[in-house]
Amino acid sequence: MTQPPDPRPSGSTPTPQGDLFQKQPPPVGGFGPPPPPRTPPHPYAYGYPQPPSTPPSTPAGRPGAPVVRIIAAAVAAIALIIGVGVLYATSDDGGGDSPAGTAADGKRGGSDASGSVSGSGFGAPGEEKVPADPAARLAFALPAPKVAPGHVDSVVGSWLTDRTYARAGVGEIVGHDPATGRRTWTLRLPGQTCGATKDVTKDALAAVVSENGARAADGRHRACSQITLFDVNTGKKVWTKSIGTGTAVVPFEEPVLSGDTLALGGGLHGGAALDIKTGRILWQPQSGTCEDVGYAGGAQLATVRKCGGRGQEQYEVQLLDPRTGRPQWTYQLADGVRSARVLSTDPVVVGVGTGEGAAGTVTGIIPMSATGRPLSTVSLDPDAYDLGCDVGRTDGCRKIVVGNGRVYLATRRHDGGPTGTTNEIVSYGLASGRLTGDRAAGGAYQVFPLRMDGGNVLAYEDGSFDKGVRVVSIDPRSMKQTELLRTPADDRAAYAVSGMVVGLTGSEVRYSGGRLFLGKALISGPASKDHKEYTAVAFTAGSRAH
Repeated sequence: MTQPPDPRPSGSTPTPQGDLFQKQPPPVGGFGPPPPPRTPPHPYAYGYPQPPSTPPSTPAGRPGAPVVRIIAAAVAAIALIIGVGVLYATSDDGGGDSPAGTAADGKRGGSDASGSVSGSGFGAPGEEKVPADPAARLAFALPAPKVAPGHVDSVVGSWLTDRTYARAGVGEIVGHDPATGRRTWTLRLPGQTCGATKDVTKDALAAVVSENGARAADGRHRACSQITLFDVNTGKKVWTKSIGTGTAVVPFEEPVLSGDTLALGGGLHGGAALDIKTGRILWQPQSGTCEDVGYAGGAQLATVRKCGGRGQEQYEVQLLDPRTGRPQWTYQLADGVRSARVLSTDPVVVGVGTGEGAAGTVTGIIPMSATGRPLSTVSLDPDAYDLGCDVGRTDGCRKIVVGNGRVYLATRRHDGGPTGTTNEIVSYGLASGRLTGDRAAGGAYQVFPLRMDGGNVLAYEDGSFDKGVRVVSIDPRSMKQTELLRTPADDRAAYAVSGMVVGLTGSEVRYSGGRLFLGKALISGPASKDHKEYTAVAFTAGSRAH
């Protein structure tokens, strides 16, 4: 099959200099307040040069892509956070940054010259309504199919609309009535699922990547090469395809949606972008010294690229035109970065990992302007935060949410609270890179942000067996929590929730309109004859808001 011409030929390996973040040792004799940040020697000491007086020449292999090179410098490290007093002794007063381009009445205004960092709009009303009674019942639980002894099967994929809750099974996707769990349709796939879009289009379309055939009796996996686009409400297959043939078939992972484009990362094997309606190939990155590691979708499409061989990797982030693959800007990360992911695409916020174990965490956050310049840098101690980042994933972390000109994240549990340990949701201002005064305490629960709902932060709170779990809406001005749903505090509900590994690798959480759906991506055989395995459980608030 003839492939469309590649608008993004491979470029030369970038040559950034220096370390992006310089790790500071903790104070001797314990963990005191963090030292004051060092004053940068000039306005661009956090990693970007002054704009040239004349337009820069276009680098070879990057037509039309302005490149921003880091002049790396050390930034103040945030000391390990032990206890709430130390955390807030150094925060901004009054909530920190005001979102750029937001008017006094809370409505979105124009962006400034550095690019908007206003996220969803500070204080904008959310769509989730408060039920008359947030006390929920267990609506249904989906039993896991039988798994051969010693095997682990993949059931990656959960999608939710107002009409359907769809879940991947082994070699299939099944649509369910979201109120009762009744099966409404079944879509057969050639093999087990490997990756799925988190989002659904306005037309209720979603995509899944599956293996190209059933697994062998010994459990060996098949190539993750089959792409299927389907209607979540009806189960109708819109199209299915693979790229390449035979041993040259291209495997994919982590599909994302952006506008009318489906982008699929392929790592060493390259990626591809397809038209959602037709499945036509729009563009593919050209193999060479650099490769597209993966993509992050949503309002915009961004990619993380890796250049160089093993042990000499250097990373860059690009904002792409979803239809052509043409970079709108390229930002090259410094030496010492061992992993990179995109935490948000509107605005673009980059998370990087440095040092040992960097592949599964974030040690630094870089908010970007609309023109690809860093607005600030945030240095994080991974021992202080619970971020929910999966190894090898480009599209965000499960416990990091961006909105209101801030990045919201959960601290790790520490001493305090009514049960002896607790944690909080805190935030950093995108424009300043500083910790704000925002604080939503978990109290007797462990809390982490799920997603934005307008200007509100939706959060998941995991309690002990005698408390159940909650979904709350957090007001961005006061950080006051409003309970939207509370699961029963009984053994049956606790057992069902515990099997869903919420917040850990492979967990899938969907909440909308007083309904909470918890799913997991991998299943294995039961631990005992009396043990029941589920692929998903659903809870419905007692008097659901419509």
